[in-house]
Amino acid sequence: MSRTQSTGRRIGLRHSPIHGRGVFALRKIDKGVRIIEYTGERISHDECDCRYPAYDSSHTMLFTVDKNAVIDATRIGNSARWINHSCRPNCESVDEDGRIYIEATRAIRAGEELTYDYNLVLEERHTPAAKRENPCFCGEKRCRGTLLGRKR
Repeated sequence: MSRTQSTGRRIGLRHSPIHGRGVFALRKIDKGVRIIEYTGERISHDECDCRYPAYDSSHTMLFTVDKNAVIDATRIGNSARWINHSCRPNCESVDEDGRIYIEATRAIRAGEELTYDYNLVLEERHTPAAKRENPCFCGEKRCRGTLLGRKR
């Protein structure tokens, strides 16, 4: 269950030591607070595959909602698209009626970068080569070295 926190600007974009741009807390964010919704164009998986063929080198900002929909924030999206992956995140993604929200899993200090575990799962086997093609740059002590999560 998410909590609300006083309104006003909580987050801002800046250069990230993890990768490219990142989203940072402008003030303290309490544990359990819903920070932002991940928005963008809702497309089908087939449309996503047409736009971004496998092993395409273009930078994409996609969030799988369910078996029917993907949010493509690559061209049209809000600040949530710049939240980087970490193997030791301070946020998580929450699906509520097909809408994706980013919520704090612990208190976040002002100036701290917001992160969540992308936990990417490919249809094909997660081979060592696939893991190398999806590297993690979080720098955490227990980094798993890839954005790929465990297949269930």
